[in-house]
Amino acid sequence: MGSSGVRRRTICVVTTSRADFGLLRELLRSIREDSALRLQVIASGMHLEPAFGRTWREIDAEGLKIDRKIPMRLTGDSGLANVRSIGLGLNGFAKAFAELKPDIVVLLGDRFEVFAPAISALMLTMPIAHIHGGELSEGAIDDSVRHAITKLASLHFAATEIYRQRIIQMGESPDRVFNFGAPGLDPIHGSTFLTQAQLERDLGLSLQGPVALVTYHPVTLDARSATAQVRCMVAAIKASGIKAVFTMANADAQGAAINSFLETVCARNPDRFKWFPHLGHRRYLSCLKHFTVMVGNSSSGLTEAPSFHLPVVNIGDRQRGRVRAANVLDVPCDQDAIVKGIKRAISPRFRASLRSMTNPYDRFHDGRASERIKDVLRDISISGDFLKKRFHDQL
Repeated sequence: MGSSGVRRRTICVVTTSRADFGLLRELLRSIREDSALRLQVIASGMHLEPAFGRTWREIDAEGLKIDRKIPMRLTGDSGLANVRSIGLGLNGFAKAFAELKPDIVVLLGDRFEVFAPAISALMLTMPIAHIHGGELSEGAIDDSVRHAITKLASLHFAATEIYRQRIIQMGESPDRVFNFGAPGLDPIHGSTFLTQAQLERDLGLSLQGPVALVTYHPVTLDARSATAQVRCMVAAIKASGIKAVFTMANADAQGAAINSFLETVCARNPDRFKWFPHLGHRRYLSCLKHFTVMVGNSSSGLTEAPSFHLPVVNIGDRQRGRVRAANVLDVPCDQDAIVKGIKRAISPRFRASLRSMTNPYDRFHDGRASERIKDVLRDISISGDFLKKRFHDQL
């Protein structure tokens, strides 16, 4: 109960990785600071795994109470292992939701781990609010996961108008689908970043000359092995002569093989390549600000990099179908094509062409997307037939 005696609405936010926590950070703060709301936080997935740095500690460092930790024993070794992880998560989330009794469960994105809380909440008739629906990633199973969660959810927060329209096209009611932009961009507005000198000390790498931030996730619908793909990318980076900071792949099948290979590459080339499984949000954004280029297939190249006018060499099909700004250069997973892409991306002419570019995921450009989402979570009526689904036919 609130101080006035009115029951506060309980919002349970699920975070499963360092990546989605970075995108949810401002929303979590906004919910916590609203006297009409009560925040619950569940940490699961990669957050709890030693191999991924036990990043639940970053939640603690923000002063946020973690109400439950739900292990899923992620290995990234195979599709079968991931199915077993979902099964383990189903048991854990069902128990947690039954005990915590949230009014709304907030889920973000398209990771397979999110299936577990989504199905658990549905079966317990708890409304789901889904962030970043309507997007496409044609090279990965994430596409199917994302769309499935859209149909399990009752409330939707899309990152662009195109994505909002896609969600409505899937049959969701227009008055339940909102476009406030990407909440993960909020911290960019008014943030204090590391200086170049501070970042150099932190990374142990000189930032003189071209430096790339590199993240490569498994392309789960590609017939080639993940190791073959990442070997091709690394060969191109070596041939380009640039320095690079590599970050960890996610827990998709073959992710562990990518991480092992990249860690070895960096150990053999310590003056030129650095391996950072987890950079932390402030340091990551500081890399976007000071580096020359991003290389790989991370969605961050499409959503966050445009805010820094950072060129991106986007490799392969993983992000195909997503809205992109002029900073993104799409290339196939071919060494020569990647080399050409890097050469163009770091050229003064291309970099100069991005100076007036705006980020299509930052609708209002004021750092308040999370606050707008929070206001809807607080004010929307969830009584009566809120969970009932009807098609919104567009004839």
